[in-house]
Formats: sequence, C-alpha cells, structure tokens
Amino acid sequence: MPPTDTPAAKGSQDVWLDAAFELLLESGVDSVRILSLAKRLKLSRTSFYWFFKDREALLEALIARWREKNTQGLVHQTEAYAENIVEAMLNVFDCWLDPKLFDSPLEFAMRSWALQSASVVSEIDAADATRIEALARMFQRYGYDPLAANVRGRTIYLTQIGYISMKTQEPLEVRMQRIPAYVEIFTGQPPGSRELQRFHARHGYIAE
Repeated sequence: MPPTDTPAAKGSQDVWLDAAFELLLESGVDSVRILSLAKRLKLSRTSFYWFFKDREALLEALIARWREKNTQGLVHQTEAYAENIVEAMLNVFDCWLDPKLFDSPLEFAMRSWALQSASVVSEIDAADATRIEALARMFQRYGYDPLAANVRGRTIYLTQIGYISMKTQEPLEVRMQRIPAYVEIFTGQPPGSRELQRFHARHGYIAE
C-alpha cells in the first residue's frame, strides 16, 4: 500500500469528481458526501482536501462539468456543419443517442437536484435558455423567421426534456423508426434516404 502522502494515496481531482457523479446518479445529491466518497474510493477523507476546499466546492465542480458536457455538447451539435436543416436536425438528434454528447441520466439527476436547491434551479434555467437559443439560431441560419425558429427550438427541446423527465426508454429500433417523423414535424421537411443512411451509420444502426 502506498504511503499516505503519495499522489496515488490521494487520488486526483477527476477521480473524486467521477465518484461524486456516480453517487449523484445512483442516489441523488444528498448521497454526495466526503466520507461516502472516501469509502467508495478507499482513500483517506483528508486526501479530499488536496483537491477541493469543501463539499460545496465539489458540488460546484459537478455543476460545471454538467454545464460543459450537456449544454456545450448540445450547442456544439446545433453549430455542426450541415447542408440543410434536415441534416442539422439529425446532428442535434445525435445528442439523444450518444451519451458522450449529452448525458440524459445526468440531466435527470441535475433536475432532481434542482427540486431542493434554488441555486441549481438558476443553473437549470440558464442552461435551458442557452440551449433553446442555440436551437433557434440553428433554424434561423436555414431561413426560418425568428418567431418560427424560437417555437421550433422550444418544441424540440421541451419534447426531449419530457423524455428525460419521464425516464422514457425506447429500443434503438423504435426510436430510429420514429426519427423521420420527428424530423418532418420539427422542420417541416422529410429527411431523404441519404441523410438517414448517414445518421444510421453514425449510430451503428442497420435498417431492415
């Protein structure tokens, strides 16, 4: 066993943060406690303080990581290259199928946390506004007027947040079958076979 003053004995900031995310997802924010993390990591409680001032600093780091992953992940997809609005919409749909771009369980955990924290409510409100604005800008780039762009962006976003809040689970095949209709409803244009083939290929789906 390494001496208690070595880096291996302390872990790292990411190690502590990853463990905090696991607890947040498993049991909610009340379970994210320094002693619980230390036990999970088999590290000393005092080693936590090499990386974070206190529990509040850890919680702030959790919020920052969520903001970077989910908000910036979604905004990035709205700005990704696309030849038309249908391709742009499918870029956004990548978020709902690829947890590396947007982590839905984490989103649910954050919104649950907001039920008991006014400061997290403010963070959620700011994230919602940023994400909807990014979706609206995407539509405006493809010629939609500002009001229509905003309404379409809100509809897309609130639909997906509904999926997350209700913990709706769909087999990949079912979701893929529904996506063309969603694209047409959200954009007013049906996706072509080429756009769908590229989208399917990104997610390892083979249509029968």
